[in-house]
Amino acid sequence: MDIIATESRYTSGVYPKREVAIVRGEGARLWDAEGREYIDCVAGHGVALVGHCHPTVVKAIQEQAETLIICPEVFNNDVRAQLLQRLVEVAPAGIERAYLCNSGAEAVEAAVKLARLSTGRPGFVAAMRGFHGRTMGALSATWEPKYRKPYMPLVPGFSHVPYNKIDALQEAVDENTAAVLLEVVQGEGGVNPGDAEYLLAARAICDQSGALLILDEVQTGFGRTGKLFACEHSGVRPDLMAVAKGIAGGVPMGAVLIGDAIQNISPGVHGSTFGGNPLACAAALATIDVLTADGFLDEATRKGAWAMERLAGMEARVIRNVRGMGLMLGIELRKRVTPYLRALMDEGILALPAGRSVLRLLPPLVITDDELARVCDTVEKVLEA
Repeated sequence: MDIIATESRYTSGVYPKREVAIVRGEGARLWDAEGREYIDCVAGHGVALVGHCHPTVVKAIQEQAETLIICPEVFNNDVRAQLLQRLVEVAPAGIERAYLCNSGAEAVEAAVKLARLSTGRPGFVAAMRGFHGRTMGALSATWEPKYRKPYMPLVPGFSHVPYNKIDALQEAVDENTAAVLLEVVQGEGGVNPGDAEYLLAARAICDQSGALLILDEVQTGFGRTGKLFACEHSGVRPDLMAVAKGIAGGVPMGAVLIGDAIQNISPGVHGSTFGGNPLACAAALATIDVLTADGFLDEATRKGAWAMERLAGMEARVIRNVRGMGLMLGIELRKRVTPYLRALMDEGILALPAGRSVLRLLPPLVITDDELARVCDTVEKVLEA
């Protein structure tokens, strides 16, 4: 079977595909159909936090698949109950409940609905260069015109302000604002971390105006930045937090973590057929166990700090800036990033863009020191070519 030809013939056409067919993974490594090995710094768009096919997660999935795969939330379930409790236990202070769904966009969509439901207000303020998903509500919160324009008109009530600009945020929030929606680190928008001062000011502005603060930690949540949640770096407290990607070790899952300020939730206001299914819940419990094991995130922090220093020390003229947090790394270039992504793939490194000119590295947190060193050495080689 010619995998690439078959997929090209029958796929929807909405994805820009690279000329490689990935068939196997283990840890931070992937193999294609020809047997070639790659170090994976795409990680399923940041999903594979604990690596590919982590044995603890695989075992949990296998055991749950033999027990019960689907159980809708109209019935209670033992594995779901354990996960809900665990999520609240590991979440930032003030989180009391969780809503389970299947993806980051669904989590953002649910958070937006809950904010309107709770406040009775129509408006939302989000940040320029922010990316929140592709459903109509999440897309309305997303700033990038290329994603928005084909689907106009979008959901009304959304406005956008410059990121990390406190005065602009203060001016935009008023008595009609249901919530401020921010990524703690803008991923798609260029790996731009929020200043601690800015995030804490956003909390204060919301408190003053009666608006809610929604944090989008779809990409940053569950250890990507060296802490379980990126908001812990600044100490900012969300009212609602959207999480997904790495929460279940690669099994599709999202969640909204719900704070004590959220009101008016009653049966029927929202729902999901597959949300909270036992298979995904078992995978999430196993993943959280791995992430919260003694020393695991300390190691991720160490690796991220080493990689940041290594990348920042490169003297390639094409590099404009290096930024990031933990193992969420961005190299802003003076040229378009696409040719460099191709060159890296030819050298056995898979990486991502973040906009037109930022090279984004999202390796699994289990990447070894040797693998990370090879990634950095190869990046330097390609950027100096």
